[in-house]
Amino acid sequence: MIKVSEAMSTWVRSVKPDTKVVEVASLMCMYRFQGLPVVDDDNRLVGIIAERDVLQSLFPSIERLMSEGMHSVDLDKELARYAEVLDLRVSDLMTPNPVAADPDMHLLRAATIMVRHNFRRIPVTRDGKLLGMLSLGDVHKAIFHANITGKLAS
Repeated sequence: MIKVSEAMSTWVRSVKPDTKVVEVASLMCMYRFQGLPVVDDDNRLVGIIAERDVLQSLFPSIERLMSEGMHSVDLDKELARYAEVLDLRVSDLMTPNPVAADPDMHLLRAATIMVRHNFRRIPVTRDGKLLGMLSLGDVHKAIFHANITGKLAS
């Protein structure tokens, strides 16, 4: 059995709920982070902030589209609102209470959760505290390595 702890990355960049979105967007653009775990002062996982969360705030709401119609939306004006989004705090945009994996979980069980939720990565926690992140790439690499080294041989 391969455990999540054997495949996860333990070097994890995280942010706090009161971090400004401009800092998160900078990290995302400079280091190609697609999402970051959000932790409190005790390193407890409280949310996830993803590129999707930042960019989704630029889209007109369904209610607005229903009342005004798509033809009335000036998309260039919506893009210009990005500066307003950068002034927000992570807590304004993050997804709270994210799904997480346990480090002792079977690697394929964690991969199943990721695929079911359409996640490319998932935080790894023990007792709510962030220990690492597991990506689909980490899963693939661990399975590949186990097969090449014969670790999975029956």
